[in-house]
Amino acid sequence: MRIIEAKDYQDMSRKAANIISAQVILEPTSVLGLATGSTPVDVYKQLIEWYKKGDIDFSKVRTVNLDEYKGLSQDNPQSYYYFMYENFFKHINIDLQNVYIPNGLEEDIEKECARYDNIITSLGGVDLQLLGLGNNGHIGFNEPSGNFQQTTHCVELTQSTIDANSRFFENYDEIPRRAYTMGIGDIISAGKILLIVSGKGKAQILKEVIEGPILPSVPASILKLHQDVIVIADQEALSLLTK
Repeated sequence: MRIIEAKDYQDMSRKAANIISAQVILEPTSVLGLATGSTPVDVYKQLIEWYKKGDIDFSKVRTVNLDEYKGLSQDNPQSYYYFMYENFFKHINIDLQNVYIPNGLEEDIEKECARYDNIITSLGGVDLQLLGLGNNGHIGFNEPSGNFQQTTHCVELTQSTIDANSRFFENYDEIPRRAYTMGIGDIISAGKILLIVSGKGKAQILKEVIEGPILPSVPASILKLHQDVIVIADQEALSLLTK
């Protein structure tokens, strides 16, 4: 696990975008695993800027997203498909036929999970997986539990995750309580993993992930077993790490 210190959120975003752009430039048909939420927003903004300058071509890139709320359609402003389209896809030259996100409207959980895992397999796996870090250590929507879920599954969101997501919803009762998510096994099968972390509020959980034991109660701790993980975190997020 390689740790890169960034001065602040903007510096973290630019450093992460550099790694992703290098991946695409070196391998134009890369499969990118993408994340949603507030942390990667400026990463996508930076990649869009470089695309508009002609520095990056996304026309042959394939993407798979980590997760999607169960019960939300693609055109729902709170869905992760909508987030990715508005914040990234519509601004670049990616073929939307090469964009894969779980279907939040599929009621048959077993069917949808199998479908999504088959997509990941058919693509040959993920070349570079971008991850954020939840306040409780979740990656994707793999919440703290008694075991590491290996494949795509439907998860009951914890109260802390629901509360953290409440800022995106006008009505608390509208916040989804379940989500489809890639499993831990799917995530750590990626060729390279890029974990981005920002802010003092993530300092304690990042310390647990990096310095603590590998436990399913801290899902991101499993990343220590991967051979190629880059953590890019700003000074505030790194503030509690042992010097």
